[in-house]
Amino acid sequence: MSGSDTKALAHTANGATAAHGLPGTFNGLFAVGFLARASYGLARTPVLALFAASLGAGPEAVGFAVAISTVTGIFFKMPAGVLSDVIGRARTLFMGLAVFAFVPFAYLFVSSYEALVAVRFLHGFATAIYGPVVMAVVVSVAGDKRGEMLSWFSSVTIMGTLVGAPLGGFLLSWLSGGQEPTLRDFHIIYGVVAVMGMASFLIALWVMHGRWDSPTHDDGQTFRAVWTKFRTGVREILMDKRVLLTSNMEGVQNLSVGALEAFLPIYTVMVCGFSAFQAGLLWGVQMAVTVLTKPLMGRISDRHGRQSLLFWGIFVCAVPFALIPWFTSFSSLLLLAALFGLGEAVVTSSAAALVADFCREDHLGSAMGTFGTIFDVGHASGPLLAGFLIGVVGSGTDYRIPFAVVAALLVVAAIIFRTGVKVDTHK
Repeated sequence: MSGSDTKALAHTANGATAAHGLPGTFNGLFAVGFLARASYGLARTPVLALFAASLGAGPEAVGFAVAISTVTGIFFKMPAGVLSDVIGRARTLFMGLAVFAFVPFAYLFVSSYEALVAVRFLHGFATAIYGPVVMAVVVSVAGDKRGEMLSWFSSVTIMGTLVGAPLGGFLLSWLSGGQEPTLRDFHIIYGVVAVMGMASFLIALWVMHGRWDSPTHDDGQTFRAVWTKFRTGVREILMDKRVLLTSNMEGVQNLSVGALEAFLPIYTVMVCGFSAFQAGLLWGVQMAVTVLTKPLMGRISDRHGRQSLLFWGIFVCAVPFALIPWFTSFSSLLLLAALFGLGEAVVTSSAAALVADFCREDHLGSAMGTFGTIFDVGHASGPLLAGFLIGVVGSGTDYRIPFAVVAALLVVAAIIFRTGVKVDTHK
């Protein structure tokens, strides 16, 4: 990022109008991100898994449907970062928001599992384009408060997801009247998804009016030059063991999030016999705890170091995750979901900030792209791995051994991180 870009972003962080770059205030960015994430959250949990199951999908196929949108991010987050260097961050962010706005209308034509998978893949371009660019911007302007600022921004977007999940469960329960949901019920919900995504898009049009950044190339930054610099940065980042092991911690934690996202609704509704609204409420409680505790955890990581928090946070995720399929009472599941949300707050408030601590400023985009790719690999692998284990080991209904295997992977990753990243370079 050039010096002029950095100055523009700094003005943005203070709520002033930036001559180039992002919307004039963080408040505008937060509002747009909130609505976009609410739309995406409504489309995903618990509605997506139940939609796939209603179309005849088994556990493995449900896991694939949930994971496929994240696979998009695996392949396209790094190119999105390069594109933002060439055409500007504001334009790149707006491209992602356009996907949030227009792709959800395709759900209204879905009547088969194959069509659902195809639309989910396309919908994944929304976060693939939007996600890594936003992270790099926040880290750039946060200074020595990057852990806290990343946590605040993440909490705002999580609040969108927090609204989306229970709303999806409520709408599905209300539309179906407690009966088996019909195709029409799912189409109505995805119509709401489209309206919310379009609202985010229109607000972005208003906020970003007249503030399109026009990157200058007076330093010879042609696309080829930018691409060469990008490859060099990625090469150096991929050779940094600390960055990879730290990113892997977030990735493996996100593996458990993806598994829970796909199969907690199925377990809650089909095994425990609760309603779709209660399934969405469980996910909402987990997200609420994450939102409420994440800024505090980010502040603690800024002041006291990140590595110990990251290490122990994995265990706070692993233990309740392994225990969930051993309980069928709603109160117990609420408590375990809340504990998992606390662990997620601890891990995610430290991981991205620690990666930023380890890398140079001019490699920040490459580092965030690498981080985002590993993040998405974990998120995509969770539903696939859990679905495979439930189908093969659990015979489709027993979740205890599959969830224990995923929890064990978290513990192994934590031990490897502790061994490989020994020196806390932060403060």
